[in-house]
Amino acid sequence: MGSLDFTLTDQVAMVTGASRGIGHDLVLALADAGARVVAAARAVDDVAAVVDEVRTRGGDALALELDVTDVAGSRTAVEQLVATTGRIDVLVNNAGLGFNHDAVDVTEADWDEMMAVNLKGLFFVTQAVARPMIQRRHGRIVNLSSQAGLVGIPRHAVYCASKGGVNMLTRELALEWAPYGITVNAVAPTFIRTPGTAERLDDPGFASDVLSRIPVGRFGTTDDVAAAVVYLASPAAGLVTGTVLPVDGGWTAQ
Repeated sequence: MGSLDFTLTDQVAMVTGASRGIGHDLVLALADAGARVVAAARAVDDVAAVVDEVRTRGGDALALELDVTDVAGSRTAVEQLVATTGRIDVLVNNAGLGFNHDAVDVTEADWDEMMAVNLKGLFFVTQAVARPMIQRRHGRIVNLSSQAGLVGIPRHAVYCASKGGVNMLTRELALEWAPYGITVNAVAPTFIRTPGTAERLDDPGFASDVLSRIPVGRFGTTDDVAAAVVYLASPAAGLVTGTVLPVDGGWTAQ
C-alpha cells in the first residue's frame, strides 16, 4: 500500500470569494496544508487581512482582484495570475450569494444577480483556470455547492436552482476533463456557522428547526467544510471525480 498524501506542499491553490466566512477559512486551511494560496475577491483590500494572517502563520499567500461576474475581467485576472505563479494546481470556487425569496416574489433581477455569481461566474472562472490545467494535464477543481442543490429548501428557489446547476456542471466537467488529469468535485454543506449566518442561527426558533433536520445534532463549522475541500484537492483524492460530497450531518440522507 502506498502512502496517503493529504498535503498540498508546493501546490498553488486559488480560492474565490475569499474575503470572509467559509472562503476566508479555506484560505487558512489550504495554506496550513502546504499550498501557496491565492485569495481572490472583488477588491484586494478585502483579502489583505487573510493574506497577512497566512504569512504570520508561516505560510505563503497573495491577493488577487477578481469579480466572477465580470467574465472578461476574470479571464484576464487568471491569465495574469498564471503568468506570475506559473500555474494553478487547485481551484476552489467558493464565491456565492444566498438570499431567501418566496418563489412568487422572485424578480428577474433577483434571479440574474444570484445566477451571475453562483453559476455563470463559477463556470467561466473554471473555464479560464482549466485551460492551463489542460495544457499541464493536471488539476483539482472543488466547487462549493450546498445541500440546497440536493434537496429543496423552502424560500430558496433561485438558490436551489443555482446549486443544482453547480452539481450538474461538476459531473459534466469531471467527465470532459478526466482525460487531462483534472478532477472536478463539489462539497455540499448544511448550515455553517460563520459571522454571516450567526444572526439566523442564534435565533432559537430557526436554530431549533434546522437542528431537528440534522441527525448529528449540530450546525456545521468552517473546519468541517475545509476538511472536505482539502481532501478533494489533495493527491489522496486522485480517483475521486464527479462527486458531490454532502457535509450536512445527514440532512440529505433522510
